[in-house]
Amino acid sequence: MGYSFPLTSRRGVLQMAIVGFLVTVQLPHDSVKAESASSDPLPSWAEGAAKRSIVSFVNAVVTDGSSDFVAPEARIAAFDNDGTLWCEQPMYAQLAFALDRIKELAPLNPDWSTKQPFATVLSGDIDALGSISEKEVVEIVAASHAGMTPAEFDAIVRGWLAKARHPRFKRPYTELVYQPMLELISYLRANAFQVFIVSGGGVEFMRAFAAEVYGVPPNQVIGSSIKTQFEMRDGHPILFRLPQIDFINDGSGKPIGINSHIGRRPIAAFGNSDGDLEMLQWTTMAGARRLGVVIHHDNPEREYAYDRKSKCGRLDRALDAAVVNKWTVVSMKEDWGRVFAFDN
Repeated sequence: MGYSFPLTSRRGVLQMAIVGFLVTVQLPHDSVKAESASSDPLPSWAEGAAKRSIVSFVNAVVTDGSSDFVAPEARIAAFDNDGTLWCEQPMYAQLAFALDRIKELAPLNPDWSTKQPFATVLSGDIDALGSISEKEVVEIVAASHAGMTPAEFDAIVRGWLAKARHPRFKRPYTELVYQPMLELISYLRANAFQVFIVSGGGVEFMRAFAAEVYGVPPNQVIGSSIKTQFEMRDGHPILFRLPQIDFINDGSGKPIGINSHIGRRPIAAFGNSDGDLEMLQWTTMAGARRLGVVIHHDNPEREYAYDRKSKCGRLDRALDAAVVNKWTVVSMKEDWGRVFAFDN
């Protein structure tokens, strides 16, 4: 989002890593199941303006006879993923996957030790990654995300998620989901909302874990995509992933993706960065009561603190727009009693 470092900006990650790129399903986390049955559907949220705004909105749109009532079929909620539902620092999980994938494939490609951009990736010099060109990014994409079927890619992603650990928390990335947001998803579902993930990340990367982690089925995940072609091989039909970008579901692409995949404008949208600005605008500027929520990362002790100058998940224009449009800004420090399920 305006940052020139292609591998740690969302756009850069999309150019590389995406390319891999009325549900009533119960969330798979036992803690969320138990808490959803309690009198407070959002127990990890502190009592304050942010929680009140969400509860007030939900009560208004689900109350029959209310001037703000919305029929169940139109109760669409759109959630960004990186930085909104799970941790995106110090780099997007999909970028970490792409870099690990290059390292894993290196023994099969000995020339990579002297061939760019692979030599830079293998060197582990994060600063040097900032100098790679777009053409080199495509090469990384081709090597780490393309050249396989969707089923093969899904298996590779699942295998990586099972063994990869976050560099700070030393836990699987799938444990670094925000407990308050899991409760919020469960709360919305209990009120007949359809929950969609609308993210700049790769759609097939997210589909590998979205059902298990969020209870969101594949058809309710919207993301960036790689070009895929149909082939007949040995009499069997397959889909094959190509090293070319098909669609970037970030920034102004998010409303387009929503329109193409859902066919309805959401009545609630949740994001955390400038890449979510247009989705929030599209959702809330509709002439009716709508909810826009911006997650502000300001808790360095339990997670991270970043906004306007961050290389990853920059929140600048959207933070200003939140004031103008009266969106709810959630302070992770003040509005969340805990960040992750494993917090005390």
